[in-house]
Amino acid sequence: MHALRPFDDQSEGTVFRDVVMLALAGFVAVVVLLLPHIARPGAEPSDDRVPPGNLFAEIRWPDGSDADVDLWVQGPGDRPVGYSNRGGRVFDLLRDDLGRRGDPGELNTEIAYARGAPPGEYTFNLHLYRLPAGERSVPVELVVVARPRSASRSVELARRRVVLEREGEELTVLRLTLGADGLAQPGSLHSLPRPLRNAREGRS
Repeated sequence: MHALRPFDDQSEGTVFRDVVMLALAGFVAVVVLLLPHIARPGAEPSDDRVPPGNLFAEIRWPDGSDADVDLWVQGPGDRPVGYSNRGGRVFDLLRDDLGRRGDPGELNTEIAYARGAPPGEYTFNLHLYRLPAGERSVPVELVVVARPRSASRSVELARRRVVLEREGEELTVLRLTLGADGLAQPGSLHSLPRPLRNAREGRS
């Protein structure tokens, strides 16, 4: 009669290999599940910022600056929209940024959007409401984006950079004409002056 042998080294090795293989399989499963959520380097970013309307205008000036820059816009047949008139038939002003005053962050931006964006001429002005002591000028960037009804993605119509140098200065940065397709008509972009801040309703 043979005596039972104790648990030998070979059995211990088999158990160790099984544990390691199970851990490796679990790691591979986690990696496979995460792969669709990992962005590839150089991949195009998705168009996450969808304008709330069919036309979207945003201005930016240096973060942390206490300058107060105002965006004024006007759609076809509508009155000018800005800080003292936040909404019209076409445009609405989403944000009136006062610089650092009353702002918990340092981001300086103002945003307006147009509902429906009917065909016709659109005007985009900047007004330097306040130039703080110590700041000689304020560089501002305007971006105008359209989301035509027939398109699945937004289309940048124009990007302009200007410098405001005088408190109270109002500058026409962009005028363009939208066609029935919701896009700027060729050759319609220009910057002939059109004051908006003190214009009467329905007048240019």
